[in-house]
Amino acid sequence: MFFCLAFVVLLLKASGSACGQVPTSLATSVATRYWVSFRDKAGQRLRPAAYFSPAAQARRQRQQLPAADSTDFPVRPDYVARVRAIADTVTLVSRWFNAVACRATPAQAARLRQLPGVQAVLEWPEAPLLPAARPRRAAAGPLTPADRSLARRQTASLGAATFRRAHLNGRGLRIAIFDVGFSGADQHPAFAHLRRRGAIVATYDFLRRTPYVYQGGNHGTEVLSCIAGRLPDSTRLGLGEGAEFLLARTEQMYREKYAEEEAWLAAAEWADRNGADIINSSLGYTTRRYFPEQMNGRTSLVARAAELAVRKGMLVVNAAGNDGDDPQWRTVGTPADGDSVLAVGGIDPDTYLHLDFSSYGPAPGQRLKPNVVAFGVVVAAAPGGYVRTEGTSFASPLVAGFAACVWQQQRQLTAMQLFARLQESAALYPYFDYAHGYGLPQASFFTTSAPAPPASFDLVRQDSVLAVIIRVEAARVPARTLPLFADSVQAAPGLGTSGVAPVGQEQPRATPTPAEEVAGPTPPTYLYWQLLDREGGLRRYEVLEVQQRAVLRVPLHLLRPGDAVRVHYRGYTQTYAAP
Repeated sequence: MFFCLAFVVLLLKASGSACGQVPTSLATSVATRYWVSFRDKAGQRLRPAAYFSPAAQARRQRQQLPAADSTDFPVRPDYVARVRAIADTVTLVSRWFNAVACRATPAQAARLRQLPGVQAVLEWPEAPLLPAARPRRAAAGPLTPADRSLARRQTASLGAATFRRAHLNGRGLRIAIFDVGFSGADQHPAFAHLRRRGAIVATYDFLRRTPYVYQGGNHGTEVLSCIAGRLPDSTRLGLGEGAEFLLARTEQMYREKYAEEEAWLAAAEWADRNGADIINSSLGYTTRRYFPEQMNGRTSLVARAAELAVRKGMLVVNAAGNDGDDPQWRTVGTPADGDSVLAVGGIDPDTYLHLDFSSYGPAPGQRLKPNVVAFGVVVAAAPGGYVRTEGTSFASPLVAGFAACVWQQQRQLTAMQLFARLQESAALYPYFDYAHGYGLPQASFFTTSAPAPPASFDLVRQDSVLAVIIRVEAARVPARTLPLFADSVQAAPGLGTSGVAPVGQEQPRATPTPAEEVAGPTPPTYLYWQLLDREGGLRRYEVLEVQQRAVLRVPLHLLRPGDAVRVHYRGYTQTYAAP
């Protein structure tokens, strides 16, 4: 995808003249992208009441943020004018970063570096125009009973009924969606209720520079439906149908160009000015532009823009990515790599376990990613009807709608307080792993004061192993109690000869029940366990089906000093620390 500058230069040298030099005419005449940052904003001022919408002003007041700061001040017009006079074209003026993006030749870039007030001029070569990963979807067609069941369960799994009883649907919140396009969303019956109340308050295509966004692709339409869409029978496809929406086109279909990151930044500044509370970004940049070690939340333009958006009081929710089954990548993309970005992974609606394609963590530095999960296979609105589609692109808006309901109830929370509460509400918290994060957020966390779950197992140190024994009161399943030992199982399932499963390994899954036969959203009961090093990084983790009370035995010789074994079962988490 996108390579670092030094590697691009090496490629140009390898494909240049026989002596390995870049041809002079190519080096001096071909325009490429440059980022020109300035030293100051001297003399610039801002009247917040004139620049920001009332919704934006109210958001900052609620979170006790300043009405404006220097990052909101305009870029000095004389600086911008000087760049325009030299560069081929200016493609972006960023207040947040006090910079402009432009296209220029190397000779022009050299002149730009000499301008007064210029701090730096960085070259950002374009990524090669390779096809991007296509969304995984079926063709639009009639809704089957299985589709209708899935449509109900994708919100029920997060607690839709609980939010509905509490009259929480995102009302009063404003959600910005950055995507490839919203084809058909202006006419689709799934959004008729939004059109009736004028809930789409602003739109802008940052690639074509026009307010019209109902073109470019269906992906944004599907994403919007996972926040606020409805089936013909009024079944809700998302949890945030009471919100207002800002729709921004920032992506090109099947292409990866750096202009998309510039468009993301421009859309974030626009969303801030127009009062967005939440940004849903079901996109990410990986191998066509970066190396995995650069997913540190500080390298990419979009990661830095997302962090600044959070500082201004917006919650940024981003898809973790669909590279989990790509051996060359696997990890989350950017901007999901940002520490303050809520990265959402995908789980299977039938097993409630990690979907193979959902990107794994950790982010560099053993940072927890994804943060939470939701269904990665959904029913969504698309031009001409509805589709069953899959990807973390659709888990993200499900969680964005969930977040809108929580913020409607607790408007006093700051963006990062909400971020923390969403993690705490997840089904596995405080347990986590690099496949499921903290698990599936639960609405009941915010509407009931349930007591702490009772202990469901014991950690028992025996001669050479640490055993996990399910308590009798937690071992009851329909019509029977799980045995302490089963004749056919002498050790913990899935451990193999090494005693510990590879990172992220899960137990073989039972054949899932057809969706139309699933009675409700209650997930299967699994035991989750992990082995942590002294810094809290995961050395191993695994998910087990509980078929007997003596469910796991971890050989003690595998534990290093300072290691810990953490186990989660039925809402209860316990940790054993190795001496």
